[in-house]
Amino acid sequence: MQILLKLKTLRPVWSCQSLCRAFQNDNKRFTSLDLSQYEAINRGDKEVPEYFNFASDVLDQWSKAEKDGSRASNPALWWIDGKGKEVRWSFEELGVLSRKAANVLSGPCGLQRGDRVVLILPRVPEWWLLNVACIRSGIVFLPGTPQLTAKDIQYRLQVSQAKCIITHDTLTPAVDSISSSCPFLKTKLLLSEGRRGGWLNFKELLDVAPSDHSCVKTKSDEPMTIYFTSGTTGSPKMAEHSQSSLALGLALSGRSWLDIRPSDIIWNMSDTGWVKAGLGSVFAPWLRGITVFVHSMPQFEPREFLNTLSQYPITTVCSAPTAYRMLVQHDLTSYKFKSLRHCLTGGEPLNPEVMVQWKRQTGLDIYEGYGQTEVGIISQNEKGKKIKPGSMGTPAPPYDVQIIDENGNILPRGEEGDIAIRIKSKRPFCFFSRYVDNPEKNASVFRGNFYITGDRGLMDEDGYLWFVGRSDDVIISSGYRIGPFEVESALIEHPAVVESAVVSSPDPVRGETTNVPIFAWCHLTNLFGSVGILGIWGKYRNRGVGQTTAASEDRP
Repeated sequence: MQILLKLKTLRPVWSCQSLCRAFQNDNKRFTSLDLSQYEAINRGDKEVPEYFNFASDVLDQWSKAEKDGSRASNPALWWIDGKGKEVRWSFEELGVLSRKAANVLSGPCGLQRGDRVVLILPRVPEWWLLNVACIRSGIVFLPGTPQLTAKDIQYRLQVSQAKCIITHDTLTPAVDSISSSCPFLKTKLLLSEGRRGGWLNFKELLDVAPSDHSCVKTKSDEPMTIYFTSGTTGSPKMAEHSQSSLALGLALSGRSWLDIRPSDIIWNMSDTGWVKAGLGSVFAPWLRGITVFVHSMPQFEPREFLNTLSQYPITTVCSAPTAYRMLVQHDLTSYKFKSLRHCLTGGEPLNPEVMVQWKRQTGLDIYEGYGQTEVGIISQNEKGKKIKPGSMGTPAPPYDVQIIDENGNILPRGEEGDIAIRIKSKRPFCFFSRYVDNPEKNASVFRGNFYITGDRGLMDEDGYLWFVGRSDDVIISSGYRIGPFEVESALIEHPAVVESAVVSSPDPVRGETTNVPIFAWCHLTNLFGSVGILGIWGKYRNRGVGQTTAASEDRP
């Protein structure tokens, strides 16, 4: 951390109050890149440039704007640990540090352009630093959640043929236990204050690394990152993204869904192993030059979360529906969110009842987005448009989203089918490039003119998408399709229920029937008895035809 402290002395110390004033007073000084060309690419009005690199074409441009005074030197990254430690980097400081980190990767680590690196770190500033350093060097980074086990890490190192792993001291024993079975692994880079045999120490190397580094000139379709994405069968697949797909893919959604404004501070709670961290904590906010706020928070703590929202000038927050479900169990009216104006969610469906409770207690709507690792944001509830509780919003540009049948035909509005994205006659640039070394999987996700998301849903007359369930999770009972999410939504409406999950059970007559898992059943009956359970189930059965199933189908 020594180098970080040195850089912080280059500029005035910022208090929370002074930063609030700075964002308000310096708003007029903010300038932006020429985002119109990137938005035109998203709309399909302009071709993707042959060469693009997020570090040089975006981040370095913000750094230059800071140097010439055309924008305020407000943080690019603002990190806290909740215990008094704090790091704030301007874009200029991020540039200096990321060049030094790039020299660490290409020097002591011996990595070259195109090499693969497994990056497993919690929410620490160095995770952002190393993302940028890899992009500068043309090194392909493979993010992973810190919750991975030794077996998980072994699989990722073997199948990716990664030459380097970067992690923190908590996972070093797990890595050491399996590294001998990973023949391609040459370098182990440790983020720690201490040393460990067989590992290079990142902080020590960063301190002495030169700050001069020439960013590689990468083609737009050149590999940038690979995410492991799980399926219902087999091991996780490697979904590869190019230099432009994620970095430019939210140019329009950053304005319409994230509603980014020049002085915003965005706090995205996504795990560093998921693509949502890249989209919401790196590419979308930094493309527009705003501050990314980070709380290390190893585990979600509702009170700590609410206190942070009250204490810091955070304008935009994005968290999983599970977090909102936990938050609405608290008295939110006792907290004052002076700066918060925009709330986002994604990653799983959000129950309408939670939206209602959040709105009632905070006065703020929750804007849900729907996407996946392979293709980024598919649909969104746009700021300024009507929100239909339970809906995933309307298709996000540049995607032409349709509901199709098993033959690839577009279904009429209101009918349930597979959620799909048109890829012909032109494949959208923000698509993933491929599943690496997996031609069977690559072939399986395309049907006629469409890419199949693996989710089922419907589109209403107004063009809003409604999620039913995963294609392989849909429960078929007596010929009727039942989306588990619908039953879960009915259960969650009871005030005693915080979480719910629904699975199918074999039935000799109906084929399948829906059940609450045993662990949840016992918990719920302890709270309000089996009669209460039956009451909620009866409420589900008697809700009538809803907006998340085809109108032509009756409920069981």
